[in-house]
Amino acid sequence: MAERKGLALVTGASSGMGRETAKRLAEKGFDVIAAARRTDRLQELASQSKGIAPRRVDLSIPEEVTDFCDYLSNLPQPVSILINNAGYAIRGALEDVPGDGVKRVFQVNLFALIQITQACLPAMRRKRKGRIVNLSSMAGKFAFPMSGVYAATKHALEAVTDALRLEVAPFGIQVVAIRPGFVATEFNDAAARITGDLLSKTDPDYKPLYQTAAAGIGKLLANAAIPGPEPLADLILEAALSDNPRMVYSGGFLSQEMLGRRFQLDDEGFHRFMGELTGLGALKA
Repeated sequence: MAERKGLALVTGASSGMGRETAKRLAEKGFDVIAAARRTDRLQELASQSKGIAPRRVDLSIPEEVTDFCDYLSNLPQPVSILINNAGYAIRGALEDVPGDGVKRVFQVNLFALIQITQACLPAMRRKRKGRIVNLSSMAGKFAFPMSGVYAATKHALEAVTDALRLEVAPFGIQVVAIRPGFVATEFNDAAARITGDLLSKTDPDYKPLYQTAAAGIGKLLANAAIPGPEPLADLILEAALSDNPRMVYSGGFLSQEMLGRRFQLDDEGFHRFMGELTGLGALKA
């Protein structure tokens, strides 16, 4: 019987990139803790892939995150590869986003991620090796209008990732960021469901902004070949297993193009670029 290669943890493993990544790591010979909120999805995944252990946790509930971290801290075999994939978006003009919605998206996208990373780091540090892959977004370097809160969580994640990379490098631990662009997963459907019909609730002043921004993004995505989660999972696997991974990987529709413009232009230039892209630059409400 082949020796297993180590223990990997994938959060947000019930669908999309997380699910595909968990499957690939198991196929590569890793024992995988697949963590997510939807038990039925996790059990289905575990039944199809040898080496995957489902673990339910709702990252939006701090008490559940604390219990999960206690479990991780006491594992007989420590986590050697951590894939911080879980996350979701809430949309809307800043004035329209409810305060509890802001807190919840930060809890899932950032606070739980930090806590889980803290639980895995001591064992990695003692072993003087480990790999942490943080799923950011192209929005981690700029914000689309109507997505400022989500982008804020990813901006913060980029800061945590940059600092952590230097903090743990002396211990042989490598930290990698992934910046996906548009990917065909359940992510957008979930964001739409969580956000709700803001157009029917917003002040009339904002309705032209919602309509114009939606039309601009719709035009951008019209007839686009948007990849599914599989190519991104391959990228995550490279980040997790490569002997010499890059610090940052990008993939998915428009990720490299949009990030290239962000790094090429100054703030004023990028503001004008986004205004033209979304149509909001010329809007007079």
